[in-house]
This record gives sequence, C-alpha cells and structure tokens, in this order.
Amino acid sequence: MAHQAGGQRPAPRPVPESCEIQAYLQDHATLVEAVPFPSLVVDHRWNVVLANSAFETLFRGVRPHPTAMPGDNFLRFVLFHPDAGEILGEHEAGWCLPMLAQLKTAVEQHGHDHELQAIRRDIAHDPIMEAAYRQGLPHWMRAVGETATRLDGAVRLLLHPDPRRGPAECRIVDETPPVLRDLGHRRLTMVLRDAARRSAATARRPRRPRGEPAHLTVVPAPQD
Repeated sequence: MAHQAGGQRPAPRPVPESCEIQAYLQDHATLVEAVPFPSLVVDHRWNVVLANSAFETLFRGVRPHPTAMPGDNFLRFVLFHPDAGEILGEHEAGWCLPMLAQLKTAVEQHGHDHELQAIRRDIAHDPIMEAAYRQGLPHWMRAVGETATRLDGAVRLLLHPDPRRGPAECRIVDETPPVLRDLGHRRLTMVLRDAARRSAATARRPRRPRGEPAHLTVVPAPQD
C-alpha cells in the first residue's frame, strides 16, 4: 500500500520530478490523508501514487495477490483480483465495464505504454474478459452513452468492511488540481453516502470460491 502504518500521512511514490514538485506531492499527501473518505492519486496507468488511511481501511481484508493489489494498481485490482467483488458492489456493471472503458481510453492515448499493454495482454488471455472488452464494452457504451463512462460524479456501490456502513453508495469525485494533471495524475475520492443503504442480500453477488479469479460472467453481445 502507498499508505504508511501508524496513522501517518501516506508517502507518495518517487517520481523523477523537481524538488518543488516533490514538496508539492508531500503536501498533497498530507491533504489526502486528512480526507475521511477513501481517496487516491493514480497515474495514467492507474498505478497508485498515494492513498489515504480510509482507502487502506476499505481494502484491509484483501488477500495478497502478485499483480492486482488495490494499493499498487487500482485498474488491475478491479479487473483481476478475486476479492474485488466482495468490496466493489455490483462489480461487473458498476466497476468492471467502466474501468474497461478507462483502459480503452488510456490505451488510445498511450498506445505504446508497456504497462498498459501488459494489462491488455492479460485481458486477452482471459476469454470472458476479452469478449467483454471487444464486444460487451462497445455495446454497453452505446447503451449508456459516453457520459456514463466518466468517473467524476458516478455513483457506485461499496460493501464496506465497517459494519456501521455495510453496503453504501459512494459518489466518485475527481479532485485533480492543475499540478497533478500536468504530471499525468488524477485524484479520485469515494464520498460515502450514508443515507443510501441496500440490503446485503440484494447487493452482493453469489460468492465465488476463494481463490477463483474475478470474471465478467455475462457479456451482452450486439445484435446484428
């Protein structure tokens, strides 16, 4: 995780920038840590540059995974970690397809980036994920419209490990200031909405056997 133990502010990952930028990132880390909601800064590959304690708490029960830990690369976590659906409610429609749309945009903008290409290859190796990317995603984007693929303002379901919260909706708010944007970074905060609760029985998908990778189980195909 990018967060430091003991309640200290998260330490941003090193980036090859000036001392002034490094100082800015350190101060921004202090600001992110002060936010009571899960908040993270990611680069264009969705590598987590920094994340706060609330983010760490949300994903504290996630089991180790070699490539898809939420504090390392959030896109990989959503798509490939077997525990993702235990925290990200309505996982397929609410998180997987929107994040596949984010990947599609990133690949179009940074086509030669080796990390993005590695994610794309991992999708290609999974027939269900590949069908979702090639067929299900375009069909979904036509159905919901381009605006629904944007993260800023999107309302998503979280299955928070804190029993006082349980299933709760969050609104994703893009809080990226110009300095982060110039670095190719984004800051996203999941603002929990306490008034919007759902029954765990209706919000949770049937549990997968532990160790089984995350999959999209239903991929709507376009009709000719």
